[in-house]
Order: sequence, then C-alpha cells, then structure tokens
Amino acid sequence: MKLFNSLTRTKEEFKPQDPQNVKMYSCGPTVYNYFHIGNARPFIVFDVLRRYMEYRGYKVNFVQNFTDIDDKVIKRANEEGVTYKDIAEKYIEEYFVDAKGLGIHKATVHPKATDNIDAIIDIVKTLVDKGYAYESEGDVYFRALKFEGYGKLSKQPLEDLVAGARISVGEKKEDACDFALWKAAKPGEPAWESPWGMGRPGWHIECSAMANRFLGKTIDIHSGGVDLTFPHHENEIAQSEAANGCPFANYWLHNAFLNIDNKKMSKSLGNFFTVRDAAGVYGYEAIRFFMLSAHYRSPINYSEESLMQAKAALERLHNADNNMQFLSENGSDEPLSDAQKEILSGFDKYRDKFISAMDDDINTADAIAAIFELVRDVNTALSENGTAAFAKECMARVHELCDVLGLIEKKEEASLDQEIEEMIEKRQAARREKNFAEADRIRDELGKMGIILEDTPQGVKWHRA
Repeated sequence: MKLFNSLTRTKEEFKPQDPQNVKMYSCGPTVYNYFHIGNARPFIVFDVLRRYMEYRGYKVNFVQNFTDIDDKVIKRANEEGVTYKDIAEKYIEEYFVDAKGLGIHKATVHPKATDNIDAIIDIVKTLVDKGYAYESEGDVYFRALKFEGYGKLSKQPLEDLVAGARISVGEKKEDACDFALWKAAKPGEPAWESPWGMGRPGWHIECSAMANRFLGKTIDIHSGGVDLTFPHHENEIAQSEAANGCPFANYWLHNAFLNIDNKKMSKSLGNFFTVRDAAGVYGYEAIRFFMLSAHYRSPINYSEESLMQAKAALERLHNADNNMQFLSENGSDEPLSDAQKEILSGFDKYRDKFISAMDDDINTADAIAAIFELVRDVNTALSENGTAAFAKECMARVHELCDVLGLIEKKEEASLDQEIEEMIEKRQAARREKNFAEADRIRDELGKMGIILEDTPQGVKWHRA
C-alpha cells in the first residue's frame, strides 16, 4: 500500500512501526457549531482509510480530538449566555448525529482538550525547560526559529515565514514567528492553574499532547485538511519533536479543498453551510458518495448538479441491492451450479481492481468504478441465474467492497403502511381474477403515491420512486 506523504511530497510504501497496529491521529472539529460541508471531507476520507486498513487486517488505534476550549467556543457561549461546557457538549452531541448520518465510525478515542490539561501543561513545561519556549506575562510562546527544520512540512522558505509573521495587539513575543502554547487568563474566561498562572492552552499544543498521551511519541499517520498544513500541523511537528527528540509522525496525509460552485467556501460569499443543511436536501449518504467520487488530494466542486449525480449513482447501487435481496429471499432454492461458481470466481477480478485502487493512495474514485463494474456484471448474471443461493453470493461480494467505503450499509428497511399493503393485495387478487383493468388502475394509483411495482417470476417487487 502506498500513501502520498505530505512531508516528503512523494508516494511511499506504508510501513507501520508495528505491523499489526497502526497509530493514526486525525484533527477533529472545534465544537462551537454544526460542522460545515468542508469539514466533512477529511472526516469521511480518513474514516475510509481507517476502514480499508482494518479490511486489510490491521488493527487501527484511531484518535480524533475535540477542541472544546477556543476563542470561538467562548464567543458562542457569551452570545448565548451559557458556559463554554454547555456549548461544547451540545455540539459534540451534534457532531455524532451528523457523523453517524455520514457513516463515520467513532474513533478509538475522542479526547477533549479540557480533559487533558495536565498532559498539555507537562509538554509545555518540557519545552520551557529545554529552552524552546518562554513565559511572557502569563503567556507561554514557542521559539519557532529555534527548532531546526521549521517549515519542513509546508515547504515554506524560512525567510517567507519570517516576512509573513506579525505580532498581534497584546502579544509580547520575542519574535513574530513564535506561537502561543499557553494563554494567560482574561477576565471572565475559563482558566486552569499552571506554573505560569491561570490560563488555557493554545490551539496547536492540544493535538501534540493528546497524540502523545494516547498514541505515543511517534505515530504512524497524522491526517487533516490541507488548510491545516500551516500553521497548525507545522507547529505540531515543531513542538512535538522539540519536546520528545524524535519524529512526530511518519506519514502526513492532507485532503484538498472543497469548493462551492467553483468558489472557495466563505461566509462573506453566502456559500457557507453545514452538513446538517446539505443532508436535509440531498441526504447524508449522497454527501458521503460525492466526497469519495474524487481522489482525496484533488480539489472537488460541490454543486447541486454534483450532488444530484451522486444521488442517481447511489440509486443504481440501491436498486441492485434491492434486487439481490429480493432474489435471495424469493428465488428458487437450487444449490449453486458449476456455471454459477465459475461466474462468481470471475467476479474476483473486481475485488482485485478495488484493492489495487485503494492501495494506490486510497484512490476511492477508481475503487467506486470497480464496484459499479461488479454491479453491472452481477445484474446481468442475476437476470439469467435467479436462484437464492446465487443472489446471496453476489450480494456478499458487492457488500464486501461497499462496506469498506461505507456505502449502502445504512439502508433503511422499506416499509409499507397498511393501506398500501391492502392495495397491493387487491391488485394481486384482480390479476388472479384476470381483471387487468382494475389491476392497472391500482398500479397507477400506487405510482402516484410514489410506489413502483415490478412483476417478476419470483413475485411482486416494489420500490419507492
């Protein structure tokens, strides 16, 4: 398996430190609102990476944090007249609602910054003791330029970093490039005791502390959106490696930007919206499919047309799945024939194509193509071999691959209310009595209600329009 390492800008063979146990950290949300559609891309993409590694036999220790103390969290709490904890807990719960809808599995651990203040203080103390950090009127800053190799992830020349740095009002730093590890308490803000007085952690240090606590000093994979490369991930590397004296992460993975109608998402442009908003229009699964329809390192354009295309493609998968399910329950009960076994053996090439795509830097676009090729051949085979045993074998092969991508796994069980069940039964009775005019009338009426019937040798199949 090869992954594109942002640190080296090359595809590299993935070799975890422990062949049986992958240590993976992915940046989670700042919990002050519902997460937006751009956040969904890394959450989905790196959920798939984790699933695929588990599919290939790895045990994955996956950590995704919650930033539950931050200027935005505090601002939202003040606006609503509640505590920062009220805001954080509310939107952590809402995160899990949307994540479940998107088919994102829970991490092995979801640590919160405020539950790890002691670990954060410990790493800051280490950096101060080593001379990489200094206290200034209750704030603690990291000496960025003291760390050899600062800028190695973002590949920005040191002179550019220096030229672009600035000192904000109220900051008392030695150098404009220095960044905050600990922030002195402001009146009315949440604060914790520390060797430098009451205060709270900076943003970058929390990830270093939590990765260190739950995964160790060197992890296999660190992932997130490309917007986090600098300064967040660059600063994580500097402070972690300065404190621990060893590499922080061996592989850095970053997904590309998501644009809205070919424009960068921005509140000022009015094209900033949440996953909850989008799911209300298109459904969660269409969002997931859309995010996986392009390679994660390629920019992707979110538009009504692209989401409708995703819905249509998913409909083809669901229809195939419905057909397999129906035949597995209603097909003839003959055992698999030699010819059917040969057809099933021929399907193995699509698993091979799927694995080849995913091994090539998690190329989900080509992996999806392999699934649709499999579904095409399955549909053809089932039209000529409609036995229950054969349908079950076909369904197992399709689900095996779809499950890795988190597709068609949450399909809601279709149900008809009593009135519609009675109408279908009346239509069947009319057909038995050869009253075809009445049968057609009932079928048309069901069609107007969004219920589509299909008469097959195995019985009546139905689906919603």
